[in-house]
Amino acid sequence: MDERRVAIVVEDDEDIRVLLAAILAQSGFEVHVAETGWQGISLVQAHAPDLVTLDVGLPDIDGFEVVRRVRLRNADVHIVIVTARTDEIDAIQGLEIGADMYITKPFRPRELRAHVEAMMRRRRKRGAPAPPRPVSLPAAKPVERNEMLELNGLVLDPSEHSVSVDGAPVPLTPSEFLLLHVLLSGGRLVRSKSELVRFLRGDGFDSGTLVVPADERAVEVHVGNLRRKLSDRTGEPRWIETVRGIGYRAAPHR
Repeated sequence: MDERRVAIVVEDDEDIRVLLAAILAQSGFEVHVAETGWQGISLVQAHAPDLVTLDVGLPDIDGFEVVRRVRLRNADVHIVIVTARTDEIDAIQGLEIGADMYITKPFRPRELRAHVEAMMRRRRKRGAPAPPRPVSLPAAKPVERNEMLELNGLVLDPSEHSVSVDGAPVPLTPSEFLLLHVLLSGGRLVRSKSELVRFLRGDGFDSGTLVVPADERAVEVHVGNLRRKLSDRTGEPRWIETVRGIGYRAAPHR
């Protein structure tokens, strides 16, 4: 039997709130619902959820502020913004402040459920024990291995879902952690933006599923957030190297 999973739905539209709660309950979540941003924040504090879905246009504080406050308390929770706003700038803002995914209304329940299940599959794979020593990665390795990874003073531990730089912890969102993991695991292998989009969805790198420019832009935002948190410089990268016109790869060992 799957482990207990908890979700918080923050949505002021009753019909959509009921629909989201039903979708997540069918996926095995214990679901708690809130009509306002402050209620949602209180529920996150009380239940330490695995997943939070929220609207942007809430009656008290907007969803972006909810994301900020939730991230301050829980770097590890998956946050999905579900909103009627379709402007790309809104999506980018949501991702920049810590959301993992941005879905516009109306949405297809099966698609949302598939995205959520992919997130939870990745989450379940953190539990395997890691070796006691970090290993360096001069060449490509399978991304699903649970060994600790090390590059230029950065240590990533999949089993603990932790990252440190020169011994100091760096809190990352689940999407940021996954991207860093796949790039470090690949060594000097270049991953295209389309491949990284599919990886975050839980698809195969070469699955051929549709990737639109907004999806690739979301990856760019996540990578930008990673670089900011790691204090990595694009002109002289220590960990993430841009391959212009293609995608990203791990920087060389120094």
